[in-house]
Amino acid sequence: MSTPLEYSGKERAERVQKMFTKIASRYDLMNRLMTVGQDIRWRKEVIAHTHLDANDTLLDLGAGTGDLAREALRQQPASHPLAADFTLEMMRAGKKYGQLDWSAADALNLPFSNERFDAIVSGFLMRNVTDVPRALNEQYRALKPGGRIVILDTTRPRKNILTPFINIHLNYIIPALGSLLTGERDAYTYLPDSTKGFLSAEELAAHMAVAGFKNINFSVKMFGTVAIHWGQKE
Repeated sequence: MSTPLEYSGKERAERVQKMFTKIASRYDLMNRLMTVGQDIRWRKEVIAHTHLDANDTLLDLGAGTGDLAREALRQQPASHPLAADFTLEMMRAGKKYGQLDWSAADALNLPFSNERFDAIVSGFLMRNVTDVPRALNEQYRALKPGGRIVILDTTRPRKNILTPFINIHLNYIIPALGSLLTGERDAYTYLPDSTKGFLSAEELAAHMAVAGFKNINFSVKMFGTVAIHWGQKE
């Protein structure tokens, strides 16, 4: 079976959308298992980097089931998060966890006005977009001056003594778990393949700088396979 990485442009985007539609009902469970529960802590860290104040607006882009938007409300109950995704089934799956404001959105063509949000966050979105610079430009456009961007995603790991074990986890354990729990092995073959084909943490930071963001920094997690990036629009 083919995976979205074998395609480009609009066709790749459509295949990614179909893939997430198929795994929506087990998406959160798989995230917990693949990261050994660490993704919960990472999402708390993402929202902490936004420094939300009361009445701040936050966009959870590529929200999936809305984990980051809900974490924003936990950390700042007086904030106004909006969860946005381009997969209807993911948003439907998220609605069972509680009330959020939702919007359909394509990361390459955000349906929002200039300078609307105080913060834009994303969790495991950027490696799935077909044009990283354009996605970053759109987020920059939609942020208010002084607004913060925070990105949680997989990152291409550097080779080190743990590389053989990382490869076993990515190439064998994750696809096997995905096949067992969702019946969609291809979706969880795509995950390690897209991780290995994505930008390094340093490369993503460089793209953020080109888009205009300042005060860029990042922290690397889980043996170099995940990173949190943050920056600010001046």
